[in-house]
Amino acid sequence: MTIRILPAIGDPDAARAVSSLLNQLPDAEPAPAVADSSALLQALAGAAAQGAGAPAAGAPPAAGQPSAVEALPEVVLVHERIGPTPALELIREVALRFPAVGVVLITTDAGPALFSAAMDAGARGIVGMPLGYDELAARVQAAAQWSAGVRVHLGGSPEAAPGPAGTLVTVTGAKGGVGTTVTAVQLALAARAAGRSVALVDLDLQSGDVASYLDVQFRRSVVDLAGIQDISVRVLQDAVHDHHTGLGLLLAPEEGERGEEVDDRAARQIIGALRSRYEVVLVDCGSQMQSANAAAVELADLALLVTTPDVVAVRAAKRQVRLWDRLQIRKAEDTTTVVNRLTRNTEIQPPLVAKATGTQVARTHVPAAFKELQPCVDAGRMQDLDGRSTVKQALWALAGELGLVDSPSVRQGRGSHRARPTLTGRKRKAITPGAAPGSGGVPGPASGAASGAGPGSGGRFGVRRGPAAAAGGQGPFDPSGEG
Repeated sequence: MTIRILPAIGDPDAARAVSSLLNQLPDAEPAPAVADSSALLQALAGAAAQGAGAPAAGAPPAAGQPSAVEALPEVVLVHERIGPTPALELIREVALRFPAVGVVLITTDAGPALFSAAMDAGARGIVGMPLGYDELAARVQAAAQWSAGVRVHLGGSPEAAPGPAGTLVTVTGAKGGVGTTVTAVQLALAARAAGRSVALVDLDLQSGDVASYLDVQFRRSVVDLAGIQDISVRVLQDAVHDHHTGLGLLLAPEEGERGEEVDDRAARQIIGALRSRYEVVLVDCGSQMQSANAAAVELADLALLVTTPDVVAVRAAKRQVRLWDRLQIRKAEDTTTVVNRLTRNTEIQPPLVAKATGTQVARTHVPAAFKELQPCVDAGRMQDLDGRSTVKQALWALAGELGLVDSPSVRQGRGSHRARPTLTGRKRKAITPGAAPGSGGVPGPASGAASGAGPGSGGRFGVRRGPAAAAGGQGPFDPSGEG
């Protein structure tokens, strides 16, 4: 979203300084500065009238005219020495006649008295002189976000809002080693391959491995943003590493003890800044809950919980869900569990995971095929994972299931019969009509909900063997048990 800015500055030196800084702002479209209050009001009235299709250039905008509102600049900068109308009076008039415009006052006196007077007049912020890039960028962006919200209520286009709009997805592990980081990285790569702008954040603050999986050496981390009260565009750009895959990476600190500097307030602010700049923000939360990643899970549009189909991991997932519920972070029914390393012989199948945890289980399951991953994991180049890998196909299919991928060509593993991966990684054979059970036909793909199968039912994962299954009783994992 482009932010249109109209400066009203009578001092030529100040006008040049402001213009120079505005030209450095990303997504900003500064107009030439006007020299006095009359020229400012005429420019605003002319833009509104042109947008509304009115013939009179000096007429004020009509209330409820969406086109008139959209034609106005989002931000107006008013210098304290503007004339002939005094700056505060000019701000008050602009706020009354053009309520969808955010006004920022530029002044040498940024004391509390003037700040209070400017707010009473209708200003959305004050920038002190001498001007600084970070302060000016922060005030302009805040005023533009406020202006976008007002325009939505006045009938303007909601698509023009530059505020937080990116989809936030968190990936949390039931316990260490279940594949949390691999899942987060591949989901991010899938969304980026679909043409979306993606930020991948490592909030596993003590032992984050996103940098290791993507072969990145970058000196800045999420800790560098923790102590900043107002994160500007420039500061965010300095902290985010632009990976050659197109991902924006915000990494965990190399010194794990520094992770304590990132609290829930900092995490909320950092995530809000990222969501205003990226379409998709993926957060690797690790498996240990701290205040920062707990805040991320609470804010998430999609909260994924990764587990493997074994008793220890499923019990850990159950504890994690209960912890979130006790702390009022997230309800179980609002959590999606991803079953990783699933095989047809696994005793614990996805329906049992759903029953034990009380969560939704993703239809797409990830097969156990570590041999496919090992070369890329050892080389630290997860982005080079072969497209024929059943793990990659399953994770990219999961991205499609979650709505992170729109392009059908990117949804590997969910297209034709041949594209679907199997749980064992072997190629599937076509099932001929009338084939007898056990004649070599493979029951089904890796994606899709598993159904409980009895003898002769042709279930997706075949007949469950063992005395507990034969007797109709519970297996080795009791979903109703504690722990």
